[in-house]
Amino acid sequence: MPQLSEHYVELAIVIVLFLLVSGMGFVAARWRRAGGLDHLDEWGLGGRSFGSWITWFLLGGDLYTAYTFVAVPALLYASGALGFYAVPYTIIAFPLVMLPLCRMWSVSHVHGFVTPADFVRSRFGSPTLALLVAITGIVATMPYIALQLVGIEAVLTAMGITGHLPLIVAFLILALYTYSSGLRAPALIAFVKDTLIYLVIVVAVIVIPIKLGGWDMIFGGAEKALAAINPVTHAPKGSLLLNANNQLQFVTLAFGSALALFLYPHSLTGVLAANSRATIKRNMAALPAYSLLLALIALLGYMALAAGVKPVVNAGKPDGNTVVPLLFDKVFPDWFTGIAFAAVAIGALVPAAIMSIGAANLFTRNIYKEYLRRDASPKEEAQVSKLASLIVKIGAVAFILFLNTQFSIDLQLIGGVIILQTLPSVAIGVYTRWFHRWGLISGWVAGMLVGLVMLYQIPNPASGKAHFGGSAYSLSNLGLDSKVQIYVGFVAVIVNIVVAVIATLVFRAMKAPDGEDGTKPRDYTVEAGDPGVRDVPELVEGAAAK
Repeated sequence: MPQLSEHYVELAIVIVLFLLVSGMGFVAARWRRAGGLDHLDEWGLGGRSFGSWITWFLLGGDLYTAYTFVAVPALLYASGALGFYAVPYTIIAFPLVMLPLCRMWSVSHVHGFVTPADFVRSRFGSPTLALLVAITGIVATMPYIALQLVGIEAVLTAMGITGHLPLIVAFLILALYTYSSGLRAPALIAFVKDTLIYLVIVVAVIVIPIKLGGWDMIFGGAEKALAAINPVTHAPKGSLLLNANNQLQFVTLAFGSALALFLYPHSLTGVLAANSRATIKRNMAALPAYSLLLALIALLGYMALAAGVKPVVNAGKPDGNTVVPLLFDKVFPDWFTGIAFAAVAIGALVPAAIMSIGAANLFTRNIYKEYLRRDASPKEEAQVSKLASLIVKIGAVAFILFLNTQFSIDLQLIGGVIILQTLPSVAIGVYTRWFHRWGLISGWVAGMLVGLVMLYQIPNPASGKAHFGGSAYSLSNLGLDSKVQIYVGFVAVIVNIVVAVIATLVFRAMKAPDGEDGTKPRDYTVEAGDPGVRDVPELVEGAAAK
């Protein structure tokens, strides 16, 4: 276990940089503000005014989280090539979602939608379907926020800091400046976060290979370490290449993750904050640059294997999330290690803030206003959303305080399967109104049941879990003589779509009443400045008049 007395320099640098970005978070309340923050368009969407550069940093800081910084290399450290699924999934995600996101931006700006559930409510005329989408988004986001704490905890553990008090203090400060500044806080801090991460990774991929003897030594050392037999599973720990059993898992996990990426409420929050469709198009073209960064981050797992880094043992089990911080601590001087640690810690603040805002907006718009206070004013909506964002952060801290960290990681894997079940109503919904609202509800129920049953059947021998041990489903569970695995989320969403299609045909044949479409075809193609597209002051005034 590392000792704090050996890491005072790193700790001092982390504290200074953390205080710097916290100050920026509070100052952000006055940054690019057209009016007060007593409206969700201002507090929750930054005035819908972010241009190309701000949106690029905001989405990059939102999608590439602190957990990515430590978990992707940890997966390569533990299993090898399978961990690279994160690279192709982020590459294919952006061209895949560009056109749907442009359509979502247009219709949201015409109608003043703040959340994906707002869109579903209007598109399909179904408050029940909108409620399911809102609950799905909140449930899928909560463990994701908690996992940002895992990244911070990995840094604290590497510095020899035990206990949860520093973590609680960090998230208390985060909660205060998010409450004060809304989306503008993470948007401003994202500039610092991304700059630090780019700096650290570029230096790491140059310096560490030199110190370890070159890439031949790194890949050779990683191959040897992965070939070692796991004493629990009695099989090799992993390999540098995919094998026949995990190739299908790799493909479906990458594709399924790409489909899920922009279904998360925090991802759509960043998109709806953009000031035009053109801004979204430019960002979908430029954001794959982060995939290059992600590939370099992933290689840190192999570097840690070659360097002989051993993870910190917590509660009798090795904590793989500590391998990257420990690698930095082993290779770099104290001052640069402090910068690297700060990059990871600050990297947790941006996505955690955006995630809490996205989840809070879902609660306010689609639960509180729809079912509790239909006549809530814009000011009341903003106030409720601010309070809900605090509760969401408290819930995330509770995951870390009262649940095993590994359980939180498993919940995040489940979260990906869960959020995929909103794909027919949200992503497909921006293109077609063909689905019957009850058909979509039937598909959601079927997909959720299939996904959860499959997840329940997955064990994890390495951790001793009999159920919910991951997201890779073995085809042998279906009675097939095969060790091939497939991503649960991919199967569940296919079931969802098939059931939704069949149920729609049945309900149409029965002439079951369908909701009215509150949108028009033109709403999905308008650009900023076109007739019917209101700017934020007009949205605020219109809502106040109501």
